[in-house]
Amino acid sequence: MVGRNHAIPAHVGIIMDGNRRWAKAHNAPTLKGHMAGQQALHRLTRYAFEHGVQYLSVYAFSTENWQRAEDEVGYLMRQVAAALARYTDEFVADGVRIIFLGVRDNLDAKVRHAIEAAEAKTAGNDKATLAVCFNYGGQQEIVDATKSLLASNIQAADITPEVFSEHLYSSDLPQIDLLIRTGGEQRLSNFMLWRAAYAELAFTDTLWPDFSEAEFAQILDDYAQRARRFGK
Repeated sequence: MVGRNHAIPAHVGIIMDGNRRWAKAHNAPTLKGHMAGQQALHRLTRYAFEHGVQYLSVYAFSTENWQRAEDEVGYLMRQVAAALARYTDEFVADGVRIIFLGVRDNLDAKVRHAIEAAEAKTAGNDKATLAVCFNYGGQQEIVDATKSLLASNIQAADITPEVFSEHLYSSDLPQIDLLIRTGGEQRLSNFMLWRAAYAELAFTDTLWPDFSEAEFAQILDDYAQRARRFGK
C-alpha cells in the first residue's frame, strides 16, 4: 500500500471510462451508471489528495460526447451542476481548488453559472487542485492555444514548448505524471494530449464506478517503482 516513502505523482490524470457498461452489467439505466461514477470520483478525489497528489485531472465530458442520446447528455449537464452544489463547500473546507477545462460557449447558462461559481468560491484554495475536463478535447485545446499564441503577436523564433504551454487552458496546471484509464480500453481518446507527453500510463479493466481506493493505491505503488528518464 502507499506509504510516505513512496514517490507520489504530483499530477494524476484519469480517463473515467465504463459508466455505461457498469449500468448494463447491473441491469440498470445508463443514468444510474453515471451517478455511480460520480460517487466513485468523490471517493477517489478525497483519497488522492489525502495521500499527497497535488493535482487531479479527470475526463468528465468530451467534445465528442455530444453525439450521445439527448437524454443522456442532458443528464450529464444537470449532474455536473448538482455535483458542484453538493460538494463545493466540502472542497472549500478541504482547501481544494476546482477548475474546469474546455469550451463553455455552447453550455447551458445554468451549467456555466455553476462552473463559474465553484471556480470563484475555491479560487483561493491552495492545498490541491481538481481539474475537470468538461466539453473538452485535447486537439481543440492545442488549436485554441495556437490561436491565443498568434493573437499575442509573438515572433516565431521565440516560440518554445514553455511559451506554448502558457497559452493552454489553465496554464498553471503542470504536466501529467501518471495517467490512468479505467474500463479496459488502451487509448488517450483526445485527453490532455500536450500535458500527457511524458506521463506514465496505467490501464485497468475495472469499470470506473468499481475503481477502488485499494486499486488506486496499487497503481501508485507501481508508479513509484518506475524509472522516469524523460529521454535521458
